[in-house]
Parts: sequence; C-alpha cells; structure tokens
Amino acid sequence: MSTSVGPETPTDPSTRRSRRGVWVGGGIALVAVLAVAAYLFQPWTILTKTTVDEALPQASAAPSDPSANSPSPASSASSATASESPASSTPTPVPAGPKTLGAGSFRSYEHDTSGTAKLIKLADGRVFVRLENFSTSNGPDVKVWLSAAKVDKAETAKDAGYLNLGDLKANNGNQNYPIPPDTDVSKYKSVVIWCDRFSVAFGASSVTT
Repeated sequence: MSTSVGPETPTDPSTRRSRRGVWVGGGIALVAVLAVAAYLFQPWTILTKTTVDEALPQASAAPSDPSANSPSPASSASSATASESPASSTPTPVPAGPKTLGAGSFRSYEHDTSGTAKLIKLADGRVFVRLENFSTSNGPDVKVWLSAAKVDKAETAKDAGYLNLGDLKANNGNQNYPIPPDTDVSKYKSVVIWCDRFSVAFGASSVTT
C-alpha cells in the first residue's frame, strides 16, 4: 500500500525575516554586553606588569646668602690687599637626609600586595609617600590614597576620609608621591592602593606618625 505525501508547506518569508531579526538583535546585544564588560574589567591588565624605579627624593640645596658676597666698607678699603690673598670659599651646606615619619608593610585585600610604604619628610619641608619593593596586581583606575582609616579598615577608606595622591605609577617597583604643602599628615593612618572603578582596596600599609 502506498502512502502519499503532500507537498511541503513553504515557510512564510515574514517568519524567516522575523527569526533573522531575532538572531541579529541578540548578536548585537551580546557584543554590547561584552564591550561594556571589557571596558569595566579590562581583563588583559591582570597579565600586565609595569615597573618604575625612582630614587629616594632629595631636599633642594639651600639658597646662598647674597649678602655674603657683598663687600663691606672695610673690605673695600683694603681691596688691593685682599686681591693679593688667596680667595676663600664657603662650602655649600649639604641638606640633611630624609626623615621617616612613619612606615609599615603592605597587607593584601582584593589582590596580593606586598612591599613597604613610608611617610618621609625632607629637610626643605616637602613630604612624600614612598613605596619600596612594591608589588600588586594591575587594574583599571588604581589610585594611591593617604587614608584616615586604620590599615585593618582599608575597605572603609572612602568613607573615613582620604587624600588622593594620584594614579598608581606602576604595579611594581619603588615610587614617590608628593603630598601637597601644608597637609596635616598626622590625621592619616595608612596608605591604601584603591581601585576607584570598583571601590575596593587592593592593599594597604600603616604609616602612623
């Protein structure tokens, strides 16, 4: 006994267009989501290592006293005799070395972070945060903060009060961050490596004064 098969019902062109539109729309939405995720997380930075090696800051040389080179009346009267004498030179004073106001070792939070942070004051009055033998993960929008939060409360650094010293220069090495003049550093207790994009601390170190 034979079975007859009727002709296939052709797919409605409008249905095909509708399905194609769904696939295209879904593809565009997926690309948009991936683009936003890439912008926010920047996963490639996790594998990036950057290094700086800055020398310890030095105080500026003290300006010489112009009056020291001005001749006095007595010396003017005896200029002929003085010109025959060997010229005397006054040695330039050497600035004193940096004074460490506080220092501590980094502890890790969201990312492994190591090294030391120092709060140093130069003889000319300038104050710096210095990171030494520093290492952490790379990431987007990472800052160096001088924070009023204690080192074990680094997650609250944004609420505790902080001084933004700028972008992290590199995720490895020795680096210096100048503190604005007339800053009362005694109210700050820690240095926090802060990811502003996600509001998390990478690591923190105590620098109590």
